[in-house]
Amino acid sequence: MPRPTNAPQPVRLALVPGFLGAIVLMAGLALVGTKTYHVWIDYPVAILAAITGWFAIQARQWWLVVVLAAVLVVWNPVFPLPLAGVVVSGLSILAAATFIAAGVLIKVTPPA
Repeated sequence: MPRPTNAPQPVRLALVPGFLGAIVLMAGLALVGTKTYHVWIDYPVAILAAITGWFAIQARQWWLVVVLAAVLVVWNPVFPLPLAGVVVSGLSILAAATFIAAGVLIKVTPPA
């Protein structure tokens, strides 16, 4: 029988914020073109991109850090970009796929 090891196992800390970001972006497709889009979608997406990006930094997955930084810039609530509805819809789908990929791929090993 193999001996149990006390080494910490990697955990997927970005799974919940990644999936929540994808859910918010997909639900936000219903609000594209309205005045309340920036209030209800930009703030949560930016916050969840920052949280997921922090876990990507901890996991040393730099390519995800760059992509999540781009999501953070596009959905910046302080200085929103004036994008057309079709562009926002396409970028929302790409960003949702990014959030899901980040949630699945980021594994952080907790300290011992």
